[in-house]
Amino acid sequence: MTDKLLSMIKERFPLKEKNVGAFASLKANGMKFTVSAYEAEGLGHVSVMTAKGFFGLMKMDTLIVNPKTLDLPLYSYDRILAMGNDTLIVELYDTMVEPLDTEALKAVNEAYKDLPERDPGTHWYDGIKLKESVSKKGKKLTERFDAYTKDYTNAYLGLPAKPVTDAAAKREKANAYVEGLLKNGGPSTDVFKKALGEQKTAELFRKVLFGTEE
Repeated sequence: MTDKLLSMIKERFPLKEKNVGAFASLKANGMKFTVSAYEAEGLGHVSVMTAKGFFGLMKMDTLIVNPKTLDLPLYSYDRILAMGNDTLIVELYDTMVEPLDTEALKAVNEAYKDLPERDPGTHWYDGIKLKESVSKKGKKLTERFDAYTKDYTNAYLGLPAKPVTDAAAKREKANAYVEGLLKNGGPSTDVFKKALGEQKTAELFRKVLFGTEE
């Protein structure tokens, strides 16, 4: 699915792949991760991380958009296939400088409201997570989840966002989220900290996954 999402982004914003060095291939917690990052002209930083493990019984896909040029919310897509369960998580974080009309996202969520909900739990970042975020889980729903992801991402990329008017404020908001992840931890953050150590994990997050640091 990440290939399709990248293609959707590329249709609107030309992509230039970045050199991620040793982070291109990682191993952690029995999983092998493949990582890539891009500069999306007119949008911002995009990264993709795919993982496989446990003899192919578990697959994980992640795509992150940290908009720097266009004043959209930070976008984080996670898809986990494990033991017959399909989990779809798309979270949007308020890193915006100006208000934004998100009615298009609400319309997509309404169209797929029949899909089974997943309890996202409570987290330190709930205060900046937009209510239009998605959290679903079920079995034999891959095609519907794929269609949902495509429609949602299309709507996200087409939101009436304006060019960023205050780059410093925009950068500060994205930094606050990424540094919060590193400070407060979480399932994926903790896995990388254990495998790579805190310093390398911080470098992976700041330079590769979110592009908050060059």
